[in-house]
Amino acid sequence: MSNIVAIVGRPNVGKSTLFNRLIGERRAIVDEQSGVTRDRTYGKSIWNGVEFTVIDSGGYVRGSDDVFEAEIRKQVEIAIREASVVMFVVDVESGILPADDAVAKMLRKSDKPVMVVVNKVDNHARNDDATEFYNLGLGDYYCISGISGAGTGELLDELVTQLEKDVKEPDFGDLPKFAIVGRPNVGKSSFTNALLGEERNIVTDIAGTTRDSIHTRFSGFGFDFVLVDTAGIRKKKSVHEDLEFYSVLRSVRAIESCDVCILMLDATQGFEGQDMNILHLAQKNHKGIVILVNKWDLVEKDTHSVKEYTELIHERIQPFTDVPILFVSVLNMQRIHKALETAVQVFQNRNRKIPTRELNEFILPIIENRPPPMTKGKSIKIKFVTQLPTHFPAFAFFCSNPQYLREDYRRFLENQIREHYDFSGVPMEIYMRRK
Repeated sequence: MSNIVAIVGRPNVGKSTLFNRLIGERRAIVDEQSGVTRDRTYGKSIWNGVEFTVIDSGGYVRGSDDVFEAEIRKQVEIAIREASVVMFVVDVESGILPADDAVAKMLRKSDKPVMVVVNKVDNHARNDDATEFYNLGLGDYYCISGISGAGTGELLDELVTQLEKDVKEPDFGDLPKFAIVGRPNVGKSSFTNALLGEERNIVTDIAGTTRDSIHTRFSGFGFDFVLVDTAGIRKKKSVHEDLEFYSVLRSVRAIESCDVCILMLDATQGFEGQDMNILHLAQKNHKGIVILVNKWDLVEKDTHSVKEYTELIHERIQPFTDVPILFVSVLNMQRIHKALETAVQVFQNRNRKIPTRELNEFILPIIENRPPPMTKGKSIKIKFVTQLPTHFPAFAFFCSNPQYLREDYRRFLENQIREHYDFSGVPMEIYMRRK
């Protein structure tokens, strides 16, 4: 299982500020107005050699205080169930409010580790004020300032002691692992059932009937791999849960344990924001990617439909457009095995290794004919390139003044490698190192 840390709490206590601090990027929008985090945000972090995924569960809320509490309750319920550790953020300026008590009451009933994080503690007086939060009944608290970063080191030191140091997945040897991910109700479980030839997964018209990630070995028709599907049973009374946040959590677990991510879209709905979020998650984790546009049989189309739909997706996912896109109908079994063939090919692309001598003989003449442009009067001379021994394609170019190399030239180098070697569906990293 993946290490997942969920940040929960009422609006405007600094959850997004803490999230940005933990992942080292300004990914979440931070504003004084409460409820600005409409989309669930997630990112990767590492501390003392322990990797974990951080989820900012702050949701957009509106209306009366009762609606506020209902929204918070919904987010915390999901976080308690899915996270390895829950960070409960409170505000030292306002003290304990009724909404904080409501969250604390739910957390006390859970069996998950809970860390009370008292935010906005930036002087000694506020440090004394923080003792009030013992009244939440959740044990010790941790004083921080999300803006300045004070106290976050101690917070992370304690956090990693509660996480798994060596996250283990089911052992299937060296078999490729393909994760089937996507928004709720796009046909993920139907796809798995079609491959396995049995009703292994519950399939209904209700979005979000999937529950737990399942690893299933598929052997047949010349294929041998492991399917990682977010499948299982979900009670009808739970259908009101926040499916967007839920699907992100499940995608995190499935993607982090796979080699290739099969992202399923609903042809009748197009490529939406949640699809982009899942694709970026796979890309950030350097996983292979195949896009399946399902329910293609339900779309009115002409001879240009495939081309136009493909261009629309490429426009949304650029600059990384070297991704296979297949148009399928799981219900009619159209191009199902082609999807598997493509996923296997992407897996092979992800593991492709190019001998250093061959790589230099190919790329150095191209660089000589089109050298990097000068920046701030500094010339850049690339002398040598090698593929790094990573689990995804990564190349190190040794050169003078690497800090002055422009991003567009980095993309030029990547495109040249992609045009000569087949890395379709695989995110690539280009590193510039001083000679």
